[in-house]
Amino acid sequence: MVTKLIILLVIVVGVVAAAQLMRLYELSSKMRKTGEHDITKRENRLNAGLMLIFMFVLFGGFIWLIFKFGWVGRGEAASVHGHELDWLLNLNFFIIIAVFFLTNFLLFWFAFKYVKKPGIPAFYYPHNNKLEMVWTVIPAIVLAVIIIFGLRSWNKVTDAAPDEAIVVELFSKQFDWTARYSGEDNKLGKFDYKLTEDTKNELALMTTASIQLAIENMQSGLTGIDSLEAQLNDRSRIYPPEIRDAKRTDLENKEKLIRLLYQMKAKHDPSIDKWAEDDFIVKDTLYLCKGQEYEFNFRSKDVIHSAYFPHFRAQMNTVPGMTTRFKFTPDKTTEEMRVARGLDEFNYMLYCNKICGGSHYKMKMVIVVLEKDAYDAWANLKMKGKKDASGAWVVEPATFGHTFNKSDEAPVEAAPAPEENEGEGEDEANAEAEGTEGTPVEPAQ
Repeated sequence: MVTKLIILLVIVVGVVAAAQLMRLYELSSKMRKTGEHDITKRENRLNAGLMLIFMFVLFGGFIWLIFKFGWVGRGEAASVHGHELDWLLNLNFFIIIAVFFLTNFLLFWFAFKYVKKPGIPAFYYPHNNKLEMVWTVIPAIVLAVIIIFGLRSWNKVTDAAPDEAIVVELFSKQFDWTARYSGEDNKLGKFDYKLTEDTKNELALMTTASIQLAIENMQSGLTGIDSLEAQLNDRSRIYPPEIRDAKRTDLENKEKLIRLLYQMKAKHDPSIDKWAEDDFIVKDTLYLCKGQEYEFNFRSKDVIHSAYFPHFRAQMNTVPGMTTRFKFTPDKTTEEMRVARGLDEFNYMLYCNKICGGSHYKMKMVIVVLEKDAYDAWANLKMKGKKDASGAWVVEPATFGHTFNKSDEAPVEAAPAPEENEGEGEDEANAEAEGTEGTPVEPAQ
């Protein structure tokens, strides 16, 4: 209680003191016979000098921060195109900093040099065509150069990848990433959102078996057509009008979808099943090979996400209903970067750079870059697995095939692929079949 009274007393005394100081200032102005708006020559000179001092403090502090905390804090790039992008960004910073120093120097120097002097009116200088031309044309040329270099770099990242590039798909959903590698044939299997199954085909891959599974589930699954018809035709059940209408709408949508699935089945070429059946997926860790070019395809199951590889200087939005892509070549292994940074626990990371929901902060994936021999050994284990002396699987190959037809030759998990939607009328009932979660396999270490 005493402390609160002391604090209150200090505040009251401070307010009274401030009021008295203001009163004292007013009385001193009257004694000097000058108005509050009148500025003396001494005050003008003082302000002009302070402006110059502030300029030196500003520039000195800026330079000190650069030396203290580094140029921009990005760290060294870890991809081939990343070095070019860093060079372009550094060029932008050089231009921006040069303009910063020039314009601020002129601002503070003019304030100092042309301080108001008694009896000297300000010179009215409204327009100069040459100056207008200079500060219009020069920035336009500089911006044109920056844009041309930027477009060139962007085209290198997004144009068609060569045949030897490994194709990988990154499938995003709230709130994780799934990577699907294209297997031995380096071709990702096709997919269609209508084939999405909660546990068996999260990534909606298209094979003869997955199409048949989707038809069976749509027809006779727990919430399929047969179940809905039985509920609506059951005279022992009485539904409120709104629930009955919702069930009828659901039934109509599923009847449309199953017709599309039958069309898909009729058009499907079973020979392309192998594209999907040798694909393998990893969760939580994305493995890459140093010096190997990769083409990444991106899909989203729910909302817009953004695949952000900060160390590789790459980023691309993942958009529901379409496939986006870019390519890059890692040029530093994880171990090399750990040595360069002096951090034994350093890891490359893939982040989501769009705020995609409440657990957005958890949406990340570790990236491990290996030398070619180590990467080939890992990829071979994922594609072919490993058997012991008795012929039993020690590590099953993480291929897509076992999801629908388990065999001794091709077991393990499922994964997604860059979309080339087949089947007609796919825009109908788009809301029906997207919304599942699978349980992909962890990468074999």
